[in-house]
Amino acid sequence: MNFTGANILSVDQFNRDSIDEIFAVADAMLPYARRQKRTKVLDGAILGNLFFEPSTRTRVSFGTAFNLLGGEVRETTGMESSALAKGESLYDTARVLSSYSDVIAMRHPKSGAVAEFAEGSRVPVINGGDGANEHPTQALLDLYTIKKELAYHGHAVEGMHICMMGDLKFGRTVHSLSRLLALYPNVRFTLISPRELMMPDSVMDALANAGHQVTVTDQVSGSSDADIIYQTRIQQERFTSPQEADQYRGKFRLNSEIYTKHYKPNTVIMHPLPRDSRAEANELDNDLNQNPNLAIFRQADNGVLIRMALFALTLGVADQVKKYECDVNWYSDKRNV
Repeated sequence: MNFTGANILSVDQFNRDSIDEIFAVADAMLPYARRQKRTKVLDGAILGNLFFEPSTRTRVSFGTAFNLLGGEVRETTGMESSALAKGESLYDTARVLSSYSDVIAMRHPKSGAVAEFAEGSRVPVINGGDGANEHPTQALLDLYTIKKELAYHGHAVEGMHICMMGDLKFGRTVHSLSRLLALYPNVRFTLISPRELMMPDSVMDALANAGHQVTVTDQVSGSSDADIIYQTRIQQERFTSPQEADQYRGKFRLNSEIYTKHYKPNTVIMHPLPRDSRAEANELDNDLNQNPNLAIFRQADNGVLIRMALFALTLGVADQVKKYECDVNWYSDKRNV
């Protein structure tokens, strides 16, 4: 894949070689993310950070990643604060805002909206999540995390067993991650969800066509030899009403007792965040916070590395980052993380 000037809209754009390239650049970003060094390779460049749906980690990590490369960030948050609320088309918005930016990161509640926006953009567009469709940068950081976590235990993605649990119908992160994992041989999938929230047929077909073993169940106990547990929250915003979502909330909880009873001692626990910690949900209990296999915060940290890599690649500066390197002047304990 030629990244320079390219849109990043779907995981279907990637093959194993392009994924390896992204991950190699992400590895090289670690000193800057840890504040051991800083770089001004994107000095003067502007990121248009357009988030028309609520976000914390994705929005802030996109901005942080761009700042760490020396660039500046301009943000629009919420549909009501944009001209879209006045009836402006995505095409017109794209034509205007792309003239103010060098690259755009965008999230939108409608499936396909980011791709529609990209058709009018004059600069590269990176999909930060479009409805229940895809979340390609989250899938990349998830796969990057899986590779790192499994390598720590002496294992590889090839031949692993991953358990995906929760809202698999509306959880765009598992849709995109499944499609990436389909590129690797002999991955076993256990999909745990209510029947009404099962993985979409399109994703199931992609896994079947790639020759992977897939088990569908509504029982947490069906994945005792899993290498990875990837849990998702109930996507309340995708339901017609909060009451409809409530009937599924809290059905697939994970706490220390359940983890110890049903999983291996070194099974890695992942979640794209935010985890729903309300009492009626409590999908990933705080009693797991000190478990060394809880990778959710390492996962979030890796999001900055992946997004730095994507900015460097799409703007064609991945080979110049070190050239514009300089020392960090302030104290930061991130240097020794």
